[in-house]
Amino acid sequence: MGRRSTPLPCSVRPATLAQIEERLGPAIDPALLEQKASQEHSRKRIFTLARTFWCWIWQVLQAHTSCREVVRQVQALFVLHNGREVDEGSAAYCQARAKLSLGLLRKIFACSARRAEERARLSDLLQGRPLRVADASGMRLPDTPKNRAAFPPPANQPAGTGFPYLRVVVLFSLASGAILARSIGSLRTGELRLFLCLRSWLKNGEILILDRAYGVYLVAAFLHGLGVDLLARVPAGNRRVDFRKAHQRLGENDALFIWNKPQRPSPLLRLSQWLGLPNQLTLRIVRVRINKKGFRIRDLVVVTSLLDPLLYPAREILEAYLRRWRMEMCFDDIKTTLDMEYLRCQCPKAVHKELLIFLTAHNLLRWLMAEAAQEGGIKLERVSFKGCLDALRQFTQALAQVAKLKKHSQKRERLWLCFLQTLSQDRLPVRPGRREPRAIKRKRKYDDLNRPRRLFKDRPGRHEREAQSRRKTA
Repeated sequence: MGRRSTPLPCSVRPATLAQIEERLGPAIDPALLEQKASQEHSRKRIFTLARTFWCWIWQVLQAHTSCREVVRQVQALFVLHNGREVDEGSAAYCQARAKLSLGLLRKIFACSARRAEERARLSDLLQGRPLRVADASGMRLPDTPKNRAAFPPPANQPAGTGFPYLRVVVLFSLASGAILARSIGSLRTGELRLFLCLRSWLKNGEILILDRAYGVYLVAAFLHGLGVDLLARVPAGNRRVDFRKAHQRLGENDALFIWNKPQRPSPLLRLSQWLGLPNQLTLRIVRVRINKKGFRIRDLVVVTSLLDPLLYPAREILEAYLRRWRMEMCFDDIKTTLDMEYLRCQCPKAVHKELLIFLTAHNLLRWLMAEAAQEGGIKLERVSFKGCLDALRQFTQALAQVAKLKKHSQKRERLWLCFLQTLSQDRLPVRPGRREPRAIKRKRKYDDLNRPRRLFKDRPGRHEREAQSRRKTA
């Protein structure tokens, strides 16, 4: 009879809280999570300040799992290390989450973005200047009176129907993919109004890449006053571009145009701000015809304040704009992979905190992806966000099985190096011009609840329809 192999444990813990804190902790300034001397989180409880924060991050990285599973994880770790008994209820954890201050979470979020930026490699496009991308999205919220008052549905929707909905405009870094800032409101707050709230996060010398909703005079003049250059798509029906009327030709389908200030003031600015905008702006418009086999011929027309064709060639301008789509897919990474499409907190203040935790978790994963790209000598966009999250879960399982002893430190570091190498070798394919339709294939099973529940009538099923048909023919 041959030698038996060592049996595996009956159950392997998921990405444990201890490993998440150990491996992602360097991306957060430790002073932010130090035990306080007074006020909230000053007493030595089970859910201390640092443990509560990392429990919430762990909860998000576990596909937005329940608070009860977080408590079970803490119970298991305390039993493993002969700690004190942990109550099986989730009330203590939820109360500890509520005590996390919004100001502290904002500082942690800003720190995670800064660390991801420091680790990422700068782009070589457009003279190596910092490239930023702004985009908007939204999330459903629980239908509570407080959420409905703070984030009401659209005004044209019947009363009592739908869900409270949070609209958010975020500022991405094109180099690291990290989210640098966010501005939130309801569906009754316009996207441009939320974008203007990000002005304090825009720095002189940056280049902001935007979609066609922002290719207007107001945004161009607003950014001009901040010393930020614009690169956006020209709206199809808003302004017709005729290169025969250009102010100065720079090349084929490349020219300078003069945009005049509209006569009607914008309701998004105060009158004093509107009067302070220049009466004219000289902007550059570049057009390219996309002729791809199997697709309709399309014209891509972009407007920019980068006027020098020698410093900023048209080819680099168009390439930088096409990279913007990858940042739009970052929202898909957060909402689908991290399950942020539906937030769960019951009041607006907790919703703000939950959103910051999700964005911080996204930045922490981006920090890991930047480290893997640096380790493998590849571009960051070749590293998969979903692959990073999956690999982190599995490798932290392996790390949890290695005892925290000095003699095992080399094994632990070898495991982590293997994690980074795995990320850099499992690369996303290069798919230039890949079409990403905004559509879903799966059909919905039920009707929309388009009126209050007490007034809603269910659609009759097959058996009910057959019975009604028999009654009519009888």
